[in-house]
Amino acid sequence: MCGMSQQRPDRSTSQKPAARPDASMSLLTNVMDHSLDDGYAEAAARKSAVGVRGLPRTLRAKLGLAVGLVLAAVVVTVGAAQARIAAPTLAKEHQELINRIEKGTDEADELQKRVDATRDAVSRMQREALKKHGDGKAELLALLSGSTRVTGPGVRLVVDDAKGASESSGGGPRESSGFSDTGRVRDRDMQRVVNGLWESGAEAISVNGQRLTSLSAIRAAGDAILVDNKPLVPPYTVLAVGDGQRLSTAFQDSADGRYLHVLQENYGVRTRISAESEVTLPPAPSLTVRTAKPQAGAAEADGADTGKGTS
Repeated sequence: MCGMSQQRPDRSTSQKPAARPDASMSLLTNVMDHSLDDGYAEAAARKSAVGVRGLPRTLRAKLGLAVGLVLAAVVVTVGAAQARIAAPTLAKEHQELINRIEKGTDEADELQKRVDATRDAVSRMQREALKKHGDGKAELLALLSGSTRVTGPGVRLVVDDAKGASESSGGGPRESSGFSDTGRVRDRDMQRVVNGLWESGAEAISVNGQRLTSLSAIRAAGDAILVDNKPLVPPYTVLAVGDGQRLSTAFQDSADGRYLHVLQENYGVRTRISAESEVTLPPAPSLTVRTAKPQAGAAEADGADTGKGTS
């Protein structure tokens, strides 16, 4: 029996499926295919199975929700009503506070008028006493002490902060821990201005209406300049009695005048000076001497009456 050639059995396995194009991005593919976490999916399935939804289904739950909404509405309504009721009370208290402030201001103005009247009376009695015991030098002493109003030719010097002086530039030679703004006029600037005017021949000086005497002090309290403990605000107007044109020229040529010019050029401090045919200076508010006493026998020692000379 002739044998037939047998074919070799095909033992090859089935062909492997083609790889997915995104096989290399299995993590991203898994995230996209399973965007919902398994735990959340199971919880959602359980709620769907028992019919649980976002809103209550039972009568008790519905009643509880209704009661909660009613309570919230009551709280809001009561709060609005209380605010409406309290509004007139607050307005009344606000008006009462305003009335108290206005009353206090009126009382302070009245007291200031009484102080001014008393000061004028004291000054009048001082002048009368000087006329009796001052050997005819009452007017001169009043002028030198600053206790009387004076009028005459002189100069008007206006000193003001630089524009935008509230913005500190930082790191300047005029800065300090208590006063960092280089464009602001400082107490020592006004001291130099006043001393320069005295040195240039001024006979009487006032700053913003404050008469300067031998007892006057120019100091600083924070950013404010104080003249005899009274705060002043810029611009600072300095009036000086003297030979107007000569006084103006002498001051501008002096070291203090040049110092003021440097402030104007380097720091933007604004200044303006003019000779005036007539300026009027008020009297000084107080001339209380606490420690100085008349020197005994001064008239005999010097051979002349020194009036109210002090040691």
